[in-house]
Amino acid sequence: MRRLSARQADFADQLAQLLAFDAALSPAVEQGARDIITAIRSRGDEALLEYTRRFDQREVAHVGELEWPAAELEAAYQRLPQAEQEALRIAAERIRRFHERQKQDSWQYTDDDGTLLGQQVTALDRVGIYVPGGKAAYPSSVLMNAIPAQVAGVSEIIMVSPLRGGAEQDRVLAAAWLAGVHRFFSIGGAQAVAALAYGTATIPAVDKITGPGNAWVAAAKRQVFGQVGIDMIAGPSEILVIADGQTPADWVAMDLFSQAEHDEVAQSILLCPDAAYLNAVEASIARLLPSLPRADIIRQSLANRGALIEVADLAEACLIANQIAPEHLELSVADPQALLPQIRHAGAIFMGAHTTESLGDYCAGPNHVLPTSRSARFSSPLGVYDFQKRSSLIQVSPKGADQLGQVADLLAQGEGLMAHALAARYRTRR
Repeated sequence: MRRLSARQADFADQLAQLLAFDAALSPAVEQGARDIITAIRSRGDEALLEYTRRFDQREVAHVGELEWPAAELEAAYQRLPQAEQEALRIAAERIRRFHERQKQDSWQYTDDDGTLLGQQVTALDRVGIYVPGGKAAYPSSVLMNAIPAQVAGVSEIIMVSPLRGGAEQDRVLAAAWLAGVHRFFSIGGAQAVAALAYGTATIPAVDKITGPGNAWVAAAKRQVFGQVGIDMIAGPSEILVIADGQTPADWVAMDLFSQAEHDEVAQSILLCPDAAYLNAVEASIARLLPSLPRADIIRQSLANRGALIEVADLAEACLIANQIAPEHLELSVADPQALLPQIRHAGAIFMGAHTTESLGDYCAGPNHVLPTSRSARFSSPLGVYDFQKRSSLIQVSPKGADQLGQVADLLAQGEGLMAHALAARYRTRR
């Protein structure tokens, strides 16, 4: 793990190297995803069955066999131990309560000339949710994607995931039942994304696809964008901690591990003005790391993209944080509210020593689908607003048609669009 100081003459270059990440997809993956999409578009269910046999080693005669009946989703919930049922239920309730506050309503107002203007907010008709399921199962991803869609009023939520069976599968199915998923197909990869985007005889086409996945899923989402909406192309997980040196060093070390354990290219950074505290966190990392099941992944992640950075003060830490624009930002300080006005770019902000990022991943309430790779500079967490769309309302009164028509007439002539000008002029009184 790198040890840096903001006072170094080459700090800007060092930070740029630390943040650099080549998110470009390999040409082989891009072309492979393109071939899969083309096959699904042209041969539908037939191609989907071929890819299911090839990639998932599952032999079925019809795509319909890959759909789980709704009753099975509830049965999976009932099979879970009571403690797990309760944990999922509490998480779902908190996520739903938070997202209900995001729901936007339609509005209208009337100008002085009697013209009505406004905005009509409507939910998407049908959305597709991709849930990873190759190496692990992620019921939290089900809740975070499906519940905002349900709150928004989406008519049909279609979920896909390459589940492998076992207790992990039951957790995902149980989460789908709690979150209001309408249909679930056990398919994955670029072929699942293509099926959702273009539809097959069995799988209905959706209007938007959300949820994370591997490089093939990312490539497919990138390529079907425009045919359907997508949430984002997610990069590696990130955490940035700003600490004042008062939080127990073990707590902060474990918070850095919490993102590093995702994969070898995840990023974990600590900013602090206290050199002795950085030493203490470094010692905690060395002591705690060997005991963790994913120690090898964490060790490689910290070596690749981790850093302990000494800053002059917390104000400088905030400036650097805005440059990094992290997915997760922990303000592990005595008075996080005092720093909050200085923070401009972060996917989610975790305030105070007791607010570990892990709570945000599972049950705090706000969404854990967050912008990565510095995209927090211009984008936001997944939310209800991602499953709603807005239509402008315009109802012009006779008086407004006269006044606005004259304005539009002149502006349209200036642009050389005479039909526009005349359409407006016809409605004026001159």
